[in-house]
Amino acid sequence: MQSELIKTRSLSLEVASSLSEGGGGRGGGGGSEEVVVAEAEDANTEKHLLLRRRTASDSTLHSLPGVVHRSPSFRRDVGHAAAETYLLTRLTFRLLRYLGVGYRWITKFLALACYAVLLMPGFLQVGYYYFFSSQVRRSVVYGEQPRNRLDLYLPVSIDEPKPVVAFITGGAWIIGYKAWGALLGQQLAERGIIVACIDYRNFPQGTISDMIKDASQGISFVCNNISSYGGDPNRIYLMGQSAGAHIAACTLLDQAIKECGEGDDITWSVSQIKAYFGISGGYNVTNLVDHFHRRGLYRSIFLGIMEGEQSLQRFSPELMLQDPNVGHAVALLPPIVLFHGTGDYSIPSESSKNFTDALRRVGAQVQLILYEGKTHTDLFLQDPLRGGKDELLQDILAIVHAGDAHALSEDAKAGPRRRLVPEIMLRWAHNISPF
Repeated sequence: MQSELIKTRSLSLEVASSLSEGGGGRGGGGGSEEVVVAEAEDANTEKHLLLRRRTASDSTLHSLPGVVHRSPSFRRDVGHAAAETYLLTRLTFRLLRYLGVGYRWITKFLALACYAVLLMPGFLQVGYYYFFSSQVRRSVVYGEQPRNRLDLYLPVSIDEPKPVVAFITGGAWIIGYKAWGALLGQQLAERGIIVACIDYRNFPQGTISDMIKDASQGISFVCNNISSYGGDPNRIYLMGQSAGAHIAACTLLDQAIKECGEGDDITWSVSQIKAYFGISGGYNVTNLVDHFHRRGLYRSIFLGIMEGEQSLQRFSPELMLQDPNVGHAVALLPPIVLFHGTGDYSIPSESSKNFTDALRRVGAQVQLILYEGKTHTDLFLQDPLRGGKDELLQDILAIVHAGDAHALSEDAKAGPRRRLVPEIMLRWAHNISPF
């Protein structure tokens, strides 16, 4: 394992070089009615929010690159926070009605509540940045469906086109939300990278097909409009974490397959994506059904998300690569970099290892970076909240800034990030985490 770790830790430099060149719940049929009702209710509820936000998001398209200015409005920010909280609360209670009561689910929910309390000092600071920083453009509308919005995190100074990361958040396909990417967005924006956190319909608001459709539409918006925000359309990176890594991988492969076909409307191209970053993702859902069931994401719920057992292969990128008809699509894929902690019990690191092997067998350009002993949330939450040196952040920056001597020099001079949560609370959170 030590030799494997040393080997994989060196892979980020190789990629940088290449890129510079180029059982308890209710499910089944009973859930389908609630999904339809949920979509109808959310469409009506969010229509008002959509109309309120469209004016603000459209106007930002005409802002000139440079130092970002935005007129502060405390009332508007508080109103936005209240509206978002109301929406999430409604969806949460609707989900509770759908799940029913189960021992595993109850224990996971209690663990999640304790976990959130322990990390609350950091969450409050990140939340303040999210709601009140002039560098954050919240809820930019990218489509007409509920939750078709994205958040933009902009560097303080945009004196030249900046690299862009389009990020799909995780959340077990159920509790994903664009604001979950606030900490990552802040980190990367401080290093001169624009981040677009794309929201999408969660279950029971939608199923996996809806999530992929939303992600694709969000990526299309970024590819076609990011230059209006100071982004470099030739340096767009796609990133996903956990369930978001699965959704992003499905979206990328689906887009490549469309581009090999005929008659499909193409609003963005795989060639516009410089690289794909998958963090702690699951890429073969057939192998995860029983695993998730044991951890509290019941089989009936997960199969509902994935549109039935017969659709599992279709939404497993690792298995899709075995289809001989996908060979031409594989050639279109950008370089792929997979990051995973070896101590991840939510989605074991074997998922990324197996996906790496499958990609290599079909000739795709892929690298795997493993982090010894890191859990599912260590990489994305605990480590950034701890401050100091962040291995995942450094590896991402090395790839995104490859070939940019000035950016690499600034990264080298950047001091360690400040701690947001006391160490003792981070250790307790690590032990109690339900993920």
